[in-house]
Amino acid sequence: MALEQIPDILGDPWVSETFALSPDAEGAVVATMVSHRSTVGNRGAVLHVHGFADYFFHTEYAQWWIERGYDFYALDLRKYGRSILPHQTPNYVADLREYDDELAEAWQRITERDGHSQVVASAHSTGGLVLPLWLNRVRPRGLAALVLNSPWLDLQGGAATRVIGTPLIKQVGARQPMRQIRRNVTGLYGRSLHHHHEGEWDFDLQWKPLMSFAVYAGWLRAVRHGHAELQKGLDVRCPVLVLSSDRSSQPMVMGEDVHTTDIVLDVEQIRRWSTALGRHVTYIAIPGARHDVVLSRPGPRARVYDEIGRWLTTYVAPPSRTLL
Repeated sequence: MALEQIPDILGDPWVSETFALSPDAEGAVVATMVSHRSTVGNRGAVLHVHGFADYFFHTEYAQWWIERGYDFYALDLRKYGRSILPHQTPNYVADLREYDDELAEAWQRITERDGHSQVVASAHSTGGLVLPLWLNRVRPRGLAALVLNSPWLDLQGGAATRVIGTPLIKQVGARQPMRQIRRNVTGLYGRSLHHHHEGEWDFDLQWKPLMSFAVYAGWLRAVRHGHAELQKGLDVRCPVLVLSSDRSSQPMVMGEDVHTTDIVLDVEQIRRWSTALGRHVTYIAIPGARHDVVLSRPGPRARVYDEIGRWLTTYVAPPSRTLL
């Protein structure tokens, strides 16, 4: 159930509303949707979903769509950002299908309550796994296009790591779901973004901490099940655009690679598995982009928007036509 819209932390004219969802093993659960209406034309709507250890603060990305006539909506999933409740384990779910409830609620609000007949779905990183799986299962009315920003489509590391590690992850995740997975987090990615460090962006370090959040076996098990489902092949029935950096790296100290490559995911995996998303997929590598391509430095960021604009013009019909 949606509560009343209230002014959002992003400031006027952004508003937010909270969806009360079915409780889980930890208790009460909510999700939060923020939105900003366009005053330029009426081309449709965008629904955006964030990645892991993240939430929506990407107002420049939103403004790009708003200026082109799209109403913009962004969903902070359960246990992320605006939706974290004090009793919850941040970012944790045991099954990616748990997100179905808030995705369905948000989609219904956009299409039925707000009357949009065409919706562009947008997602980043882990959201770029969650959202296509849901679209493929549900096939919601009004889906016009899908834009994915560095989607997480496979587990990083060599083939041997995935072959040996995945069964272990699934076993431990089933038996000890809250067992923490050790990993090396340098904090370099967060520092490259935040304006109090080496970046230009302002975001809440409680909701998007420099050192990320803990990863648990049950959550990673859910992600690997999602990877397996996607890699069998989806049929997302709309034009799909996948954007990523052109190169990955693993720096251990702050330097140029931190700012100009994807230091979170393997772009070769993104490129490989993009073809599993549907029948009509465009993949574009952006030289010099970060993991979150719309938070890259100004030059690569401008290229990102140019590419989205060209793709929209070429493949996405105006609201007077149907793509389904």
